[in-house]
Amino acid sequence: MPMTSVALMLMLAAAPKPDAGVPWLGESMPLPLSVRTPEDLAFKAAAERQYLLFNLLAGGKVAAERGDFDGAATRWEALLRTPALPAELVALVTPLARDARARAGGEAPTLPDPVVTMTPTDAEPAVVKAQSYAVSGLITGGGTHGPGGAVIVLRRTDGSTPKPRPTRVKAVLQKDKRFLPHVLAVPQGATVEFRNEDELFHNVFSLSKPNDFDLGLYKSGAQREQVFATAGPVHLLCNIHASMNGWLYVSDSPWFAQADGQGRFSLKNVPPGQYEVEVWHEWSTALVKQQLKVGAGSNELTIAVDGDRRAPAFVPDKAGKQRQPQLGY
Repeated sequence: MPMTSVALMLMLAAAPKPDAGVPWLGESMPLPLSVRTPEDLAFKAAAERQYLLFNLLAGGKVAAERGDFDGAATRWEALLRTPALPAELVALVTPLARDARARAGGEAPTLPDPVVTMTPTDAEPAVVKAQSYAVSGLITGGGTHGPGGAVIVLRRTDGSTPKPRPTRVKAVLQKDKRFLPHVLAVPQGATVEFRNEDELFHNVFSLSKPNDFDLGLYKSGAQREQVFATAGPVHLLCNIHASMNGWLYVSDSPWFAQADGQGRFSLKNVPPGQYEVEVWHEWSTALVKQQLKVGAGSNELTIAVDGDRRAPAFVPDKAGKQRQPQLGY
C-alpha cells in the first residue's frame, strides 16, 4: 500500500534543518535494496517512489528556509506533477508552491487540474477533481451613493490564505476629467496601467500610505504604470484637476470580487472551508466582516454596508495641503 501523505509529513518533520550540519540525502541516490523476487521489485519501486516524494517535499522546505524560493517552487511544482499523488498532499503543497513562485518573482506554470490519487483497494488510480464552489450574493446600503463598487474579499480562517498571483491590470483611463472605472479591485503585486485619453495633460498620485506614489505629468495618449505591493484601499487623485478622484482596492487574497451597480457579485473556484468575508466600500467608514462556510449547498450572501463617511473638507495636493478647484479646467 502506498505511503500516505501523513507518513510523508512525519518524515518531513524529522528532516534535518538547513543549519543542522546533517548531510542531505542525494535526490537521485539509488536505494541499496536487493531484488530477488517479483515482490522485491514491487517493494523497491514503491520505496523509490516514496523516496522521490519525500525529497521533493522536504527539499522544497529546506530551500524555502534558506531563502531559495526558486528552488523551493521548482521542487514543489515537480511534486504536484507526480501521478497518483494523494489529494490531501496536493491541498497542502499547492499554496506553498504558488507562494514560493511568487516570492521568486515569477508565475507558476499551469499544473494538472485533476488530482490523481490511489485508493487503498484499487490497483488503478482514480481521478478525483479538487472541489471548489461559487460564492455569490448582494451588497446593500451605501447611503445615497448605493452599493456599487463595494469590494468583497474572502480569507481562510481554518488555514492559510494563498497570495494572489501578480498580474498586469487593464488600464485605468483618465477620460472627461474622470478616472474610469471609478473603483477597481486588483490583486496584490499587480501592475496597473494609467492611460490619458483627454486632450490635455494629467497626473496621477496618491497619499494612501504605504501605496503612496506620484506619476508626474503626462500628455494626451501617454501611459504610466505603477506596482501595488501592499493590500488596502488607494485613493487616486490628479494634481491638476481637483475634481478628479478614484479608488483602487488591493487584495491580499486570490478570492475577491467587486459589486456591480446593483450590488451583485460572484466569486468562482473557492475551495471548501471556513472563511471571513470582508467588504470595503468607498463611503463606509468601517469594514464589514462576516463568517462564511463554503461547501455543498447554497453559498449566497447578503451584506449591508454603511454610507456614513463624509466627503473630505478639501481635496489635497501632492503635498497633502489644501487647494482650490480649478474652475473651468
